[in-house]
Amino acid sequence: MRRISLALQGGGAHGAFTWGVLDRLLEEEDLEIAAISGTSAGALNAAALKAGFGAGGREGAREKLRALWEKIGDIGDFRQFAWMQPWLPMLRFWQEATDRFWAISPQGMMAQLYSPYALGSAWENPLAPMVAELNFSQICSEASPALFLGATNVRTGKVHVFSGQKITPQAILASACIPTVFQAVEIDGEAYWDGGFTGNPSLWPLYRPDLPDDIVIVQVNPLYREDVPDTPLEIQNRVNEISFNASLMGELRAIAFVKRLIAEGRLQPGQMKDVRVHMIADDGLMNDLTASSKLQPSGNLVRRLHDAGRKAAEGFLAHDKEKIGVSHSIDLARIFDGHG
Repeated sequence: MRRISLALQGGGAHGAFTWGVLDRLLEEEDLEIAAISGTSAGALNAAALKAGFGAGGREGAREKLRALWEKIGDIGDFRQFAWMQPWLPMLRFWQEATDRFWAISPQGMMAQLYSPYALGSAWENPLAPMVAELNFSQICSEASPALFLGATNVRTGKVHVFSGQKITPQAILASACIPTVFQAVEIDGEAYWDGGFTGNPSLWPLYRPDLPDDIVIVQVNPLYREDVPDTPLEIQNRVNEISFNASLMGELRAIAFVKRLIAEGRLQPGQMKDVRVHMIADDGLMNDLTASSKLQPSGNLVRRLHDAGRKAAEGFLAHDKEKIGVSHSIDLARIFDGHG
């Protein structure tokens, strides 16, 4: 049995790619998912997987993930119940018409002119009903996999990781709280935004001695883009991708540093966790998708991403599964030094 921990990135509707990856990994009977660290859409995927696994094993987890994303696909737009609702038809038209030609972004203008607090107590989080349907007795149980869900404390700017009994519906909504679309989530007197700002996802909870040395990162936000963005929306999207990848890059640098110290004999084996890193991604697809699609989980987009995720996981299993328990399957040095 090969034991792994999963690190699931957030990325709005693009988290359906992670659903596809998980859907395929759960078919591998000799692959044990011992722990999951998830942020935003990654937190939703992690919670659904554990809820389903506790009730019906691998097939239960696959079914719960499918049900979750079918409901998300039915939403159509994360903003439809929120503060942008009166302007959505106009916003979509002008966004599509001006993305390539205007020096302004209608979506960006709306985000600066209006707030998700405009509707006050009448505001509704479109994710809340489907999160409430998850079985939290299963999610919070001590049974494997261990869950760690990250959110950003609005006041301190620090990452907060929820685990065990602290994983509540509010904790999941906090992890997925895009601040320009959703109102901050209050938990025990603290306000939280999307965890992607401070840990997308956080790897350090997976360093526990009892957890596997192999961490499989499901990458949703592309690390590299060939083309330099030149439209307002593309520029905003790339800024978000870079900032949402920054914490992960920092943790990967730390892993590479520890491995170098061990290789040079400056750290004795066992003093620090010698993590083996693997990654499942499809940067080609993510480069093709528009920034606005992260907020518009249409059924067609969700299915396309799911299929791409399954294909990417299939490729990982074919080429790198045998490296689990043995070595990295990605070149950390190339991530930091490659592409300039």
